[in-house]
Amino acid sequence: MPPPSDIVKVAIQWPGAYPKLMEIDQKKPLSAIIKEVSDGWSIIQNHEELALQYAEGSGFYITEKNRNEIKNGAILRLTASPTHTAQQLHDRVQSSSMDVKLEALKDLAKFSRDITFAQEFINLDGIYLLTQMVESGNERYQKLQKIMKPCFGEMLSYTLTAFVELMDHGIVSWDTFSVTFIKKIASYVNKSALDVSILQRSLAILESMVLNSHDLYQKVAQEITIGQLIPHLQGTDQEIQTYTVAVINALFLKAPDDKRQEMANILAQKQLRSIILTHVIRAQRTINNEMAHQLYVLQVLTFNLLEDRMMTKMDPQDQAQRDIIFELRRIAFDVEPDQNTLGGSIEKRKSMYTRDYKKLGFTNNVNPALDFTHTPPGMLALDNMLYFAKHHQDAYIRIVLENSSREDKHECPFGRSSIELTKMLCEILKVGELPSETCNDFHPMFFTHDRAFEEFFCICIQLLNKTWKEMRATSEDFNKVMQVVKEQIMRALTNKPSSLDQFKSRLQNLSYTEILKIRQSERMNQEDFQSRPILELKEKIQPEILELIKQQRLNRLVEGTCFRKLNSRRRQDKFWYCRLSPNHKVLHYGDLEESPQGEVPHDNLQDKLPVADIKAIVTGKDCPHMKEKGALKQNKELLELAFSIMYESNCQLNFIAPDKHEYCIWTDGLNALLGKEMISDQTRTDMDTLLSMEIKLRLLDLENIQIPDAPPPIPKEPSNYDFVYDCN
Repeated sequence: MPPPSDIVKVAIQWPGAYPKLMEIDQKKPLSAIIKEVSDGWSIIQNHEELALQYAEGSGFYITEKNRNEIKNGAILRLTASPTHTAQQLHDRVQSSSMDVKLEALKDLAKFSRDITFAQEFINLDGIYLLTQMVESGNERYQKLQKIMKPCFGEMLSYTLTAFVELMDHGIVSWDTFSVTFIKKIASYVNKSALDVSILQRSLAILESMVLNSHDLYQKVAQEITIGQLIPHLQGTDQEIQTYTVAVINALFLKAPDDKRQEMANILAQKQLRSIILTHVIRAQRTINNEMAHQLYVLQVLTFNLLEDRMMTKMDPQDQAQRDIIFELRRIAFDVEPDQNTLGGSIEKRKSMYTRDYKKLGFTNNVNPALDFTHTPPGMLALDNMLYFAKHHQDAYIRIVLENSSREDKHECPFGRSSIELTKMLCEILKVGELPSETCNDFHPMFFTHDRAFEEFFCICIQLLNKTWKEMRATSEDFNKVMQVVKEQIMRALTNKPSSLDQFKSRLQNLSYTEILKIRQSERMNQEDFQSRPILELKEKIQPEILELIKQQRLNRLVEGTCFRKLNSRRRQDKFWYCRLSPNHKVLHYGDLEESPQGEVPHDNLQDKLPVADIKAIVTGKDCPHMKEKGALKQNKELLELAFSIMYESNCQLNFIAPDKHEYCIWTDGLNALLGKEMISDQTRTDMDTLLSMEIKLRLLDLENIQIPDAPPPIPKEPSNYDFVYDCN
């Protein structure tokens, strides 16, 4: 008999017959199992034209490659083979009957999710067939389009859906499509009164074309303009808005370097920022994760336009660049350059300039142009200074004159501060870095102003000057002040203020005194008390805290998590859900059509994995799905979120966590199930927080009483015990 691990108990269905319970020997060829099943029902059809597929959930075909994923209790269906089904659908979609054609396209859209079927349909030139149907514009059915428009729209919708599903498998290159096909897809996007599903799929196709082919980018850019996309953002359908922003991002991302600024200017002319702020950020009650990601990408790409200035050194011989410094001096001290050149020796004029440049806070008082030869921040710092001087003139003059009247060691050097602050802001906003595949950390306030970075700088430079005064800093404290300012900015950004004014207001509540209080509070919460009694108390209560954390992790696994399916080509709106059974013995999981609003019941998750079958948990680059997909392997952020459950013989369940927190929760919970140590960063943080809190609670009665490092010494025995009370 084969070993139990090679036997899977399943139920198999066949139309018109009672389901059959049977044991599948995983060592047998799949063809032999199919023959055995078909013979059991006395099916006349050739068993080579039959196949097994899941009856519920994904409905995917079972092949020699994926048969190890079959679980005990799975419900399978004996059905036509993918080759036979693909041939049938290939014939049916070309039927002259509209009803037959429509039903065939519906089936094709559903079956195309399965890569086994997709490969067979593509082998029949199925992609070519679909593109021909789109390119021809269904000219044969122009009358139908006028008479039965809903039917025509539905047919086109399923055609595009099938096309998207087939292309998502990465079997066919995007470079194979003609200009005619691109024009037709673009025409669907350009039509305002169009079925929502057609518009959605057309936008998805255009995004994939731009992202996956340089040649297609050029052709798509010629067919689609920003002006044609803008109306789709002004609607109320967040999904259409998401796909529209995704197409704009794709065009922005793939634009040649010399065209990117030109495109940014077009976006500004079309008031894209204002439209997104009004119709997306402020109009929607909640912004879904995909939209948040696309807004984050747009934010990153917009700030990346600053990279060129950030990496440009100032040319001390360039008169136009030197004029900017003269302009800063003129605004600050209300002097005209010509007045300084009238009369007086050259040495006297140089002395006047040197004195003023020193008041402006430049490191090099003689030739301040040399301060801008380091990259980053290069010329971007000078741009920010000029913007501040022109658009916030009163604040600029006040800062310069206020510091020029202080003692030399207490003045806050405006020039040096501006340069270092610009560099810091570029680091905080990651200017010059490509957007992450998984991040959705966008800030609404950056969509409230056309010159958001410059305004951001203006707020922060005033904060720096204020903090400098509060710290009573000297020139030796410059780096300390910059550290405090960075902490103030990061803390103010944490809650994602909705406007620049709200950001400024939050900074007002984060004075240097408040930062010290926060630091002290955090230090107290995380402090490792080193006295021997405290260490002994820690050691005693640590197991209790660890058990509490373990229970929390397991409870979170019981609630379950929705995971997104990703591939190396583009983000997918496909999800699957996994949760632990309340008795902690089985993992339930299955695919979802859309992101759930709450917990998914166990009954809706068709696949099961007994915890007893789990052999190991692997993370990062050791995960099989990170090794298989070369593109994903290079993505550091995805590597940090990846983990896999290894079970049975060479089988695995692969995960990519939504974020670092969920990654820690799941890896901790799975390790706890296996009786292994929970080693995530989140566990260490939780342990420190709860341990510190518990110790403080237990020491409340000893407040203001100093705890000695060592127990008091035991006194010597008395010379006699005459003082003992004799009860007799």
